[in-house]
Amino acid sequence: MLSVKEATAKVLAQVEPMPGETVELEACAGRVLAVPVVAARPLPGFDNSAMDGYAVRAAEVPATLPVTAVSAAGAPLCTEPPPRTAVRIYTGAVMPPGLDAVVLQEDCSRHGDEVALPAIDAGANVRRAGEDIAPGELAVAAGIRLGAGELGLLAALGVTHCQVVRRPKVAILATGDELVGVAQVPGPGQLVDSSRYALACAVRELGAEPHYLGIVPDELAASERAIAAALSYDVVLTTGGVSVGDRDFVKQAFTAAGVTIELWKVAMKPGKPLAFGRGGAALVFGLPGNPVSSMISFELFVRPALLALTGARQRDRAMAPVTLSAGYRKAAGRAHYLRAQVVRRGAQLHATPHAKQGSAMQTSLVAINAILEIAAETTQVEPGGTVNALLLEAV
Repeated sequence: MLSVKEATAKVLAQVEPMPGETVELEACAGRVLAVPVVAARPLPGFDNSAMDGYAVRAAEVPATLPVTAVSAAGAPLCTEPPPRTAVRIYTGAVMPPGLDAVVLQEDCSRHGDEVALPAIDAGANVRRAGEDIAPGELAVAAGIRLGAGELGLLAALGVTHCQVVRRPKVAILATGDELVGVAQVPGPGQLVDSSRYALACAVRELGAEPHYLGIVPDELAASERAIAAALSYDVVLTTGGVSVGDRDFVKQAFTAAGVTIELWKVAMKPGKPLAFGRGGAALVFGLPGNPVSSMISFELFVRPALLALTGARQRDRAMAPVTLSAGYRKAAGRAHYLRAQVVRRGAQLHATPHAKQGSAMQTSLVAINAILEIAAETTQVEPGGTVNALLLEAV
């Protein structure tokens, strides 16, 4: 069996970023930028006041000067004031020609049409044109997921459309005679296809488009037809039927549908019966049927592949050493992945594994913020020992 690291490398070796498409700026939230955006204009576009106060020539203060004009945001003073005069100015207003500093209003003493002003350095409280970003400078690099900060900057620069990576279309297929839809009350031996919802949510959170193609019975011909039809999508996720049982047909169906299998079985728990291959341009993942196994496999293999497809620069979860609250024992040979809650105590992170770690225990996926990795060669971790954790959120 391949190690998790080896399996991940095999998956990512098959990934090529999706092509770009032009999208209106307001529809770019959450999308990954395909080409860099370079500033075509300065930001700010003009010298302006950083504070409410009085615009002056720094060489003319300290002094008491007459206030001869006003410059407000959207109503600039376009003519140069006479020597030894001050201009009442408000935050964001254009600096009047010839004036080079702003004295804060709380540092002044106003008496009628005159104001007493202290000494000040040239350039004080003035935002210079292009101080934030100058024409020709890189505004947002390719591979960045566009959020509020990026969209605000691009709007300020007058960008109306962006080249973003096309969203991968992900087909989700469930296999198993025992599966029923969520609206159906399960009969004896039946289970709700819950992985459909978990996987679709995980796919959507990564900026891809999930497409549920239904439940396939445990039959080779039916599995082959369903998988062959799904190869028109960018990524195919199947759940169940990928082990070695008499009614596990997915691996055979992959081959029959023209999928070249790159790996099968990974030295991990949960999630050992994983298949991955390529069918034409589609990346095809045969995930385990147990819901926890399928989600751990998604996290370790599908998630980085989807991020690579979108061209995202940041693909890896943050990983950090954590102190384990209780001891843990296992046999050597397979890496174990434990769902856990991690808290910060001073400079250290402390992890408490969920009490239920079985591959069918869906409650172990609720209210967790980390997945602990117990290395394949490790057989015992003492209470207070250190293991690595994939952090699902900031701690």
